[in-house]
Amino acid sequence: MTSVERTAYRVFPRLMMTRELYLFYSPSEEEAVWAREKSDADEHLLALTLALKCFQRLGRFPKSREVPPVVVEHVRRCLELGENVMPVYASPRTAESHRVLVRRREGVGYVPAKARKIAAMAMTKAAWVKNDPADLINVALERLVQARLEPPAFSTLDSMESTIRGQVNGQIFETIWRRLSAEDRARLAALLVVGPGGKSDLDRLKKPPRRWPPA
Repeated sequence: MTSVERTAYRVFPRLMMTRELYLFYSPSEEEAVWAREKSDADEHLLALTLALKCFQRLGRFPKSREVPPVVVEHVRRCLELGENVMPVYASPRTAESHRVLVRRREGVGYVPAKARKIAAMAMTKAAWVKNDPADLINVALERLVQARLEPPAFSTLDSMESTIRGQVNGQIFETIWRRLSAEDRARLAALLVVGPGGKSDLDRLKKPPRRWPPA
């Protein structure tokens, strides 16, 4: 599995700096007014504001367990809510309605099938010139941002990348193999033959070059 830290897929940092809290997670006065107008309880107000600020920063809706407590506490203080107020929903329907409100406000669409199709097309095209998994995922993320679509889960992108890269690499290898003459194929096969010393010609080819000039 590709490390998410090596890609542009945004996650919360392990250590949240105070500057980042104030810069990215402080709701503006207009945002606070908007959230209050759309909420019917303090818990929903906190949950909606958190969803908005997290979406603005990450480009997606994180699971509740992903959100650092320090972010929850910061947004709660900004809204001047009591310490006992938690970002909880009365029902899944309310949570989904809040996500719809945030997407509409931010001008981002939620069309999973279309997002996966766009990501797959971007990865397939890039895989002919790039082979690093993180590079392919980043190409897909960039294309989704341009299309104003919410990205799939990272595990989905990672699985897509692995499948597509394998398919494209297979096509590249097959094309090269077809272009080789019988003599070329025989020479490649001979590289794998282990000699008396327990080494093959491939082992010798992989050996690092000697330092030059010699010490």
